[in-house]
Amino acid sequence: MKLVKYSTYLVVFMLSVQTAAATGIGDRGDALDIFKSYVNSMVQRVKKADNPSQKRKILNNSFDKMTAAFDKAQEIRLVSEKDKKAINLFKADIQQKRNELNGLDGFDRVEDSNLNNFANYVQQDLEQAKMVSISISAVLLVLIIILLLLL
Repeated sequence: MKLVKYSTYLVVFMLSVQTAAATGIGDRGDALDIFKSYVNSMVQRVKKADNPSQKRKILNNSFDKMTAAFDKAQEIRLVSEKDKKAINLFKADIQQKRNELNGLDGFDRVEDSNLNNFANYVQQDLEQAKMVSISISAVLLVLIIILLLLL
Protein backbone atom coordinates (compact mmCIF):
# COMPACT_ATOMS: atom_id res chain seq x y z
CA MET A 1 0.00 0.00 0.00
CA LYS A 2 2.82 2.40 0.84
CA LEU A 3 4.44 1.65 -2.50
CA VAL A 4 1.28 2.66 -4.34
CA LYS A 5 0.95 5.79 -2.22
CA TYR A 6 4.52 6.93 -2.79
CA SER A 7 4.39 5.99 -6.45
CA THR A 8 1.33 8.18 -6.85
CA TYR A 9 3.08 11.10 -5.15
CA LEU A 10 6.13 10.57 -7.33
CA VAL A 11 3.98 10.63 -10.46
CA VAL A 12 2.26 13.83 -9.29
CA PHE A 13 5.66 15.37 -8.54
CA MET A 14 6.98 14.43 -11.97
CA LEU A 15 3.83 15.80 -13.60
CA SER A 16 4.28 19.04 -11.73
CA VAL A 17 7.80 19.38 -13.11
CA GLN A 18 6.48 18.76 -16.61
CA THR A 19 3.59 21.16 -16.03
CA ALA A 20 6.00 23.83 -14.85
CA ALA A 21 8.10 23.37 -17.96
CA ALA A 22 5.16 23.16 -20.37
CA THR A 23 3.40 26.21 -18.99
CA GLY A 24 6.56 28.25 -18.81
CA ILE A 25 6.57 28.41 -15.04
CA GLY A 26 10.26 28.84 -14.75
CA ASP A 27 10.46 30.94 -11.68
CA ARG A 28 8.83 31.35 -8.34
CA GLY A 29 6.94 34.47 -9.44
CA ASP A 30 4.80 32.59 -11.95
CA ALA A 31 3.99 29.88 -9.43
CA LEU A 32 3.16 32.50 -6.81
CA ASP A 33 0.70 34.11 -9.21
CA ILE A 34 -1.09 30.78 -9.59
CA PHE A 35 -1.20 30.28 -5.82
CA LYS A 36 -2.48 33.83 -5.34
CA SER A 37 -5.22 33.09 -7.85
CA TYR A 38 -6.24 30.02 -5.82
CA VAL A 39 -6.38 32.05 -2.60
CA ASN A 40 -8.29 34.86 -4.34
CA SER A 41 -10.85 32.34 -5.55
CA MET A 42 -11.38 31.22 -1.95
CA VAL A 43 -11.90 34.82 -0.85
CA GLN A 44 -14.42 35.45 -3.62
CA ARG A 45 -16.38 32.31 -2.64
CA VAL A 46 -16.46 33.53 0.98
CA LYS A 47 -17.76 36.94 -0.08
CA LYS A 48 -20.46 35.37 -2.27
CA ALA A 49 -21.66 32.95 0.41
CA ASP A 50 -25.11 33.72 1.75
CA ASN A 51 -24.58 33.11 5.45
CA PRO A 52 -21.81 32.96 8.06
CA SER A 53 -21.91 29.16 8.39
CA GLN A 54 -21.23 28.80 4.65
CA LYS A 55 -18.41 31.33 4.89
CA ARG A 56 -16.82 29.42 7.78
CA LYS A 57 -17.20 26.15 5.92
CA ILE A 58 -15.44 27.58 2.84
CA LEU A 59 -12.59 28.90 4.96
CA ASN A 60 -12.22 25.69 6.97
CA ASN A 61 -12.36 23.54 3.82
CA SER A 62 -9.72 25.73 2.17
CA PHE A 63 -7.49 25.43 5.24
CA ASP A 64 -8.02 21.65 5.19
CA LYS A 65 -7.11 21.43 1.50
CA MET A 66 -3.98 23.51 1.96
CA THR A 67 -2.87 21.45 4.94
CA ALA A 68 -3.56 18.19 3.06
CA ALA A 69 -1.63 19.44 0.02
CA PHE A 70 1.30 20.46 2.23
CA ASP A 71 1.23 17.06 3.96
CA LYS A 72 1.23 15.18 0.66
CA ALA A 73 4.01 17.36 -0.74
CA GLN A 74 6.14 16.70 2.36
CA GLU A 75 5.77 12.95 1.92
CA ILE A 76 7.57 13.01 -1.42
CA ARG A 77 11.14 11.93 -0.87
CA LEU A 78 12.48 14.24 -3.58
CA VAL A 79 11.40 17.33 -1.63
CA SER A 80 14.40 19.06 -0.06
CA GLU A 81 14.76 19.57 3.68
CA LYS A 82 14.64 23.33 3.11
CA ASP A 83 11.27 22.99 1.37
CA LYS A 84 10.00 20.66 4.11
CA LYS A 85 10.89 23.26 6.75
CA ALA A 86 9.11 25.96 4.74
CA ILE A 87 6.05 23.72 4.43
CA ASN A 88 6.03 23.23 8.21
CA LEU A 89 5.95 27.01 8.65
CA PHE A 90 3.03 27.27 6.23
CA LYS A 91 1.15 24.49 8.00
CA ALA A 92 1.66 26.18 11.38
CA ASP A 93 0.42 29.46 9.93
CA ILE A 94 -2.67 27.81 8.43
CA GLN A 95 -3.39 26.09 11.76
CA GLN A 96 -3.12 29.42 13.55
CA LYS A 97 -5.61 30.96 11.11
CA ARG A 98 -7.97 28.01 11.60
CA ASN A 99 -7.69 28.45 15.37
CA GLU A 100 -8.43 32.15 15.06
CA LEU A 101 -11.41 31.53 12.79
CA ASN A 102 -12.92 28.98 15.16
CA GLY A 103 -11.90 30.52 18.49
CA LEU A 104 -9.46 27.77 19.49
CA ASP A 105 -6.12 27.76 21.31
CA GLY A 106 -6.67 31.07 23.09
CA PHE A 107 -8.09 33.01 20.14
CA ASP A 108 -11.41 34.78 20.16
CA ARG A 109 -13.68 33.38 17.45
CA VAL A 110 -13.95 35.62 14.39
CA GLU A 111 -17.31 37.34 14.53
CA ASP A 112 -19.80 36.43 11.81
CA SER A 113 -19.86 40.03 10.63
CA ASN A 114 -16.06 39.99 10.15
CA LEU A 115 -15.71 36.83 8.05
CA ASN A 116 -15.23 38.71 4.76
CA ASN A 117 -12.56 40.86 6.39
CA PHE A 118 -10.93 37.75 7.85
CA ALA A 119 -10.83 36.14 4.39
CA ASN A 120 -9.14 39.28 3.05
CA TYR A 121 -6.67 39.18 5.93
CA VAL A 122 -5.85 35.53 5.17
CA GLN A 123 -5.30 36.39 1.53
CA GLN A 124 -3.02 39.32 2.27
CA ASP A 125 -1.05 37.40 4.86
CA LEU A 126 -0.51 34.33 2.67
CA GLU A 127 0.32 36.33 -0.43
CA GLN A 128 2.56 38.98 1.02
CA ALA A 129 4.20 38.12 4.30
CA LYS A 130 4.45 34.35 4.12
CA MET A 131 4.85 33.59 0.43
CA VAL A 132 7.48 36.26 -0.13
CA SER A 133 9.54 35.64 2.98
CA ILE A 134 9.57 31.84 2.91
CA SER A 135 11.52 30.30 0.10
CA ILE A 136 9.78 27.39 -1.59
CA SER A 137 11.01 26.18 -4.94
CA ALA A 138 8.82 26.88 -7.97
CA VAL A 139 8.45 23.18 -8.73
CA LEU A 140 7.25 22.42 -5.19
CA LEU A 141 4.83 25.33 -5.33
CA VAL A 142 3.42 23.99 -8.60
CA LEU A 143 3.10 20.57 -6.96
CA ILE A 144 1.17 22.09 -4.06
CA ILE A 145 -1.12 23.90 -6.49
CA ILE A 146 -1.79 20.68 -8.39
CA LEU A 147 -2.54 18.88 -5.13
CA LEU A 148 -4.88 21.68 -4.07
CA LEU A 149 -6.80 21.31 -7.32
CA LEU A 150 -6.96 17.53 -6.98
CA LEU A 151 -8.17 17.52 -3.37
